[in-house]
Amino acid sequence: MRSITASRAEKLNGMPIGELSRLTGVNIETIRYYEKIKILQAPPRTEGGHRVYGTTEARVLAFIRRARGLGFSLDDIRALLDLGGPGNASCGDVRKVATRHLDDTRAKIGDLKKLERLLARTIAACSGNNVPDCPVLDILDVRRPDFKPSR
Repeated sequence: MRSITASRAEKLNGMPIGELSRLTGVNIETIRYYEKIKILQAPPRTEGGHRVYGTTEARVLAFIRRARGLGFSLDDIRALLDLGGPGNASCGDVRKVATRHLDDTRAKIGDLKKLERLLARTIAACSGNNVPDCPVLDILDVRRPDFKPSR
């Protein structure tokens, strides 16, 4: 999201949820969900009950969207937001959350490398002909004796 200038900020205060959605690229239902789970503060409402958002909500939502894009869980994002944001959070506390995410990312990369090797070997064993036994389908078959369902 580009930086919000003072004149743009004035226009953003009091914006409806649809405008916030367009500005941040976050679906309206997702915005409501974030409010429901209290990762995004519920904004003030008009007398008619409509939500009105401002620059703070737009920035928090953009932060959430970017963090989700980087694979952070909602719990990690909540932890980062609870730390108070830039200028308030302890770098050490932020580092703990980021380190945990890095460990999770490395574990996923390891799992993906194993999957890559398995698929490469399986595809190499496949003749591509019409035969009753297909190695690719065999590794997906839950009736295989070595099949272990994931948790």
